[in-house]
Amino acid sequence: MTLDLFDNLPEPDSRGGDRSEAIGPGAMVLRGFALSRASALRDAIEQIQAEAPFRHLVTPGGFRMSVAMTNCGTLGWVSDESGYRYDPLDPDSGRPWPAMPAVFAELAREAAAAAGYPGFAPDACLINRYAPGTRLSLHQDRNERDLRAPIVSVSLGLPAVFLFGGARRADRPARVRMAHGDIAIWGGPSRLFYHGIAPLSDGDHPLLGPLRLNLTFRKAG
Repeated sequence: MTLDLFDNLPEPDSRGGDRSEAIGPGAMVLRGFALSRASALRDAIEQIQAEAPFRHLVTPGGFRMSVAMTNCGTLGWVSDESGYRYDPLDPDSGRPWPAMPAVFAELAREAAAAAGYPGFAPDACLINRYAPGTRLSLHQDRNERDLRAPIVSVSLGLPAVFLFGGARRADRPARVRMAHGDIAIWGGPSRLFYHGIAPLSDGDHPLLGPLRLNLTFRKAG
């Protein structure tokens, strides 16, 4: 079950690098921050999915999510008809989720510090795989125990439109173009803001082909 989501994107800036862009109170995008580690991140994702394959979760309402997901870290985010939650075990295998690679934890920590959130120590990373046409409806990240820690979201592969709203679902979201290597961070006054991803457009990325991968780091436990 999804929401229909909007149009009008700004053109990308090809410079990459260490530019930052405020998108809300306590929220920003670090343009190109992950570019130098993109290949290492891709290789780590391939190792994770070999242990914990991508799967399409079911919402509590019984709807199959169009985005495929897996996790790494001490805790993994899961959903089924009993609800949303974090679990130390992969429900498909009964084993612990793959350990969080060092390149993941280092990038998340450095990006959070650059956005004004020093000392970020994520224990969960949700990995989302988007194919053209898939989307993520507006939602809040609110299953974490410590809401003082920010959310760090890394974009890889095809560009996407990140919808960043407000404290109410009815607040009209800003449309933020996320390119390969960009990182969005939000916390503090925007920690519980609604956000999502508009339907992904067709494309072919040099590193990931017709896909977008997104790493969402959280302090869940």
